[in-house]
Amino acid sequence: MNRFEGKTVVVTGGGGGIGGAACRRFAAEGARVAVLDLSLDAAQQVSAQILAQGGTALALRCDITQRADVNDALAQIESQLGPVDVLVNNAGWDVFKPFTKTTPAEWERLIAINLVGALHLHHAVLPGMVARKRGSIVNIASDAARVGSSGEAVYAACKGGLVAFSKTIAREHARHGITVNVVCPGPTDTALFADYKEGAGNPEKLLEAFQRAIPLGRIGQPDDLPGAIVFFASDDARYITGQVLSVSGGLTMAG
Repeated sequence: MNRFEGKTVVVTGGGGGIGGAACRRFAAEGARVAVLDLSLDAAQQVSAQILAQGGTALALRCDITQRADVNDALAQIESQLGPVDVLVNNAGWDVFKPFTKTTPAEWERLIAINLVGALHLHHAVLPGMVARKRGSIVNIASDAARVGSSGEAVYAACKGGLVAFSKTIAREHARHGITVNVVCPGPTDTALFADYKEGAGNPEKLLEAFQRAIPLGRIGQPDDLPGAIVFFASDDARYITGQVLSVSGGLTMAG
């Protein structure tokens, strides 16, 4: 399929597990992919994989907490790949400890990366989408936003805020032909989940507990996520907006 032929897709956190998998899937379906990441090396690795498969990709270092960085990245993307058709806000960071053990400095960083960064990208990209009367935004939140998660209070608050923000933007911009939807991963085998396991003090025991609790019997893999992400970004979902979908192996079954 080439559902994204001629379209420009921006993925933040594109050098990571879920972000990289999403970038590769979009490219496989014909998209010109902008791989944004705080680590230029990570972004370049994903970009190189896409280029090796005959796809089109642009790797950029971008600190999404800094609006100037976002503006610079967007200018380069539009110059080299064209106007943004799809935005995937995937970048995230977490610290794993009880709320009373966290510090205000950690709250500020969590909020800056997990919520404010996404606000910067929306604010930068939406005017162009409005002018063109089309566009798709897919925000990657977390099932922690839907049901809570011990040791992730501020992260869950940020992701819950992102869900509420997404629904509001979906309402504000439906008349402009722009859809905004949310994908909520459950436990997924990424670097962030590895940090979570270490923070628990007994990673193997925690992993076994998750595997028992997940109806499908395993931790998610990064490649389990792109199907939902790409669907929401595609014309197959043109009549879907303001929705939240969990990709968690059935661990959460929120209505």
